[in-house]
Amino acid sequence: MKKIIALGMLISIMFIGSNVLAKNIKQESVSMLPAFSVKTENANRLWVGTFQLVWNDFMDNILKGPIKFKKEKSQLAKILNKQEFTKSMLSEDSYYTAYGETSPELKEQIEKAILEKFNEKSELLDKINWNDPNNAYLLYAMLKKDFSYTSRFDILKKESFNNSKEKYNYFGIDKNSRSSMYDSVDVLFYKNPFDYAVVLKSEKDDVILYRTNSNKDFDEIYKNLNKNSQKYKGEKKFVAGDKLKVPFMSFKNYTNYDELCGKEIITPKKMKRLYIAQAMQTVDFNMNNTGVKLKSEAVMNIMTMSMPLTVKEKGRNLFFNKTFYLFMKEKDKSMPYFALRVDDMELFKYTGEVK
Repeated sequence: MKKIIALGMLISIMFIGSNVLAKNIKQESVSMLPAFSVKTENANRLWVGTFQLVWNDFMDNILKGPIKFKKEKSQLAKILNKQEFTKSMLSEDSYYTAYGETSPELKEQIEKAILEKFNEKSELLDKINWNDPNNAYLLYAMLKKDFSYTSRFDILKKESFNNSKEKYNYFGIDKNSRSSMYDSVDVLFYKNPFDYAVVLKSEKDDVILYRTNSNKDFDEIYKNLNKNSQKYKGEKKFVAGDKLKVPFMSFKNYTNYDELCGKEIITPKKMKRLYIAQAMQTVDFNMNNTGVKLKSEAVMNIMTMSMPLTVKEKGRNLFFNKTFYLFMKEKDKSMPYFALRVDDMELFKYTGEVK
């Protein structure tokens, strides 16, 4: 305990940079990744499990096996074929999936289902030409999470992120906060003022924040996080003297995974020649002092090939005002459904109302 207190007295989370390689690359966007273990040099990256769900349905329910391309070995397809994320890692009330032969009737079925289940409309279905004569199959998934923390956190004063000139909104717990907030936070581990993790609790979902200078990929980081948490023997309760600081964040984006498109798929005998025409995913993420809202869609549009295609302890300051990772998972699951690395807060600048 004395060791923990001594470390706490040294805490000042004004970190000096992040991974050197990442800092030398000019980052102007966020990389949306199709699979949890995909590697990228981009310092700002995000993954959500919806695209893996549509890939799984194509494998399991249409091809009845792994997805492979003719004349090309795809490392990305190999990773996706491992099915690192499945429906079993989500509660049924948080997702919807559908697949079948591409038709206006399937579109109507999906639109009706997501309206009834989530009161949502699709941002992707209108990007499909539903009357194209070369249509074969369509696979669809939506994930929606909208939850509140077990306590509403205080709004803290604005400050920079990674020593930026711009100042951003933060929430958390400081010396003036009510002690009733403490139960909404657990400390997973605290190694030193540059390496620690906490969980913000809600009724069903955990928001895990991991402060580290590492620039490893999501799967390696998540393994390290669990290992460090299991080994940690210090105080895991948030206690008087501890402080918490987390940025308000918003992010919305759309991507098409072009690397997977336009390549002939190895299909079973008697099945038509197929290729992925569109491999789309959206994400809409908001995190504030009351909770988290997340919505993500994914669609794979599979078409038949009509012609050859062109291939394409005094208190621990648990501040997340420097590069950090964020994972979200359901409490009774081992695998997260969402992962995020934040290095440039301008890309995640909160667009909602702070109140």
